Amino acid sequence: MRILVVGTGGVGSAFARIAQRRAFFAHCALADYDAERARALVAGLDDGRFSAHRIDASSKDAVVALIRETGADHVLNAVDPVFDVPVFDACLEARVAYLDMAMTLSEPHPERPYEKTGVKLGDYQFERDAAWRDARLLALVGIGVEPGAADVFARYAADELFSEIDEIGVRDGANLEVEGYDFAPTFSIWTTIEECLNPPVIWEKGRGWFTTEPFSEPEVFDFPEGIGPVECVNVEHEEVLLVPRFIDCRRVTFKYGLGDEFIDVLKTLHKLGLDATAKIDVKGVAVAPRDVVAAALPDPATLGDRMTGKTCAGTLVTGRGKDGAPRKVYLYHVADNETTMREYGSQAVVWQTAINPVAALELLAEGAWAGAGVLGPEAFPPKPFLDKLAALGAPHGMLELDPDA
Repeated sequence: MRILVVGTGGVGSAFARIAQRRAFFAHCALADYDAERARALVAGLDDGRFSAHRIDASSKDAVVALIRETGADHVLNAVDPVFDVPVFDACLEARVAYLDMAMTLSEPHPERPYEKTGVKLGDYQFERDAAWRDARLLALVGIGVEPGAADVFARYAADELFSEIDEIGVRDGANLEVEGYDFAPTFSIWTTIEECLNPPVIWEKGRGWFTTEPFSEPEVFDFPEGIGPVECVNVEHEEVLLVPRFIDCRRVTFKYGLGDEFIDVLKTLHKLGLDATAKIDVKGVAVAPRDVVAAALPDPATLGDRMTGKTCAGTLVTGRGKDGAPRKVYLYHVADNETTMREYGSQAVVWQTAINPVAALELLAEGAWAGAGVLGPEAFPPKPFLDKLAALGAPHGMLELDPDA
């Protein structure tokens, strides 16, 4: 297998550090708009299987050219989802497999944004499923941790644990703290703004996809391994758009533990128009307000040595077990920042995201996963993936909860 990774920020760098310890690939090209960042990463790896390149991910032609130059047969898209379309289209044109960790962007309904969906996450990609199937190529979308591992947990629950599923609800929470910063997101602020301020999507059988107000339906969820109770709210996320395509259930939700301060900051950014992506003129310079916010905040990839705590990604499933009795299960993965920094030099949030495409690519290399078309993680057998995560040192956990609580 020959891999091209587009983007060497936090997740791309963590991917390379994890993959370096595996033998499933012959070569991995690491590409970034900042060529020096890619070169520094490759120099630190000191492994002849890696090479550094410059790329403009906004240009489909540039991506195609680099695919051909490097001889890649699999491309991992590790840049912000605003670049998904050119990278995704380039892979189809170059006839190589595509993987991403966040799907193409949504557009709210122009008249009733908090009731109806407009363009949904991933619509652009799923509308091109037939072209990928005709080409006998795989586009594996949403294969980070959320989406990604959370979707595999849902598939495992459907296959192994439940006879009927009422709700699949992804619940994400953490107790991470960053020393020296009053406000320092631990993941891309560009993506965080997008998913938290867009209308959250919910799916229900018989109704389909619909939207609600941002930060709606707060609930307190008690996260495992010492994280404890965190208030979670609805946000827009890919799992709600993926799970119903592949798994029979009655409802799908995604709730994120943001905290009051984080929500207040996001609301203020929105009120001031600083979440906008359309460029405005600032003293003769065209700039997008959201890019200014991102530039003003610390790079999440650099925060690991100031971070403490754990982050948890998981899937809460309710329904009836194989015996027909009510059942409620939380399948999850926890990453401890102290451990990920000590063992990989990557902070917990980006490491927890990056380990999943490593597992997926290794399964594709082995033939344990295979497919054609635009597919989510739910389309594949879950047990090989969970076994692979365990082999990579990232085993999942499972909690049996009171179905009446």
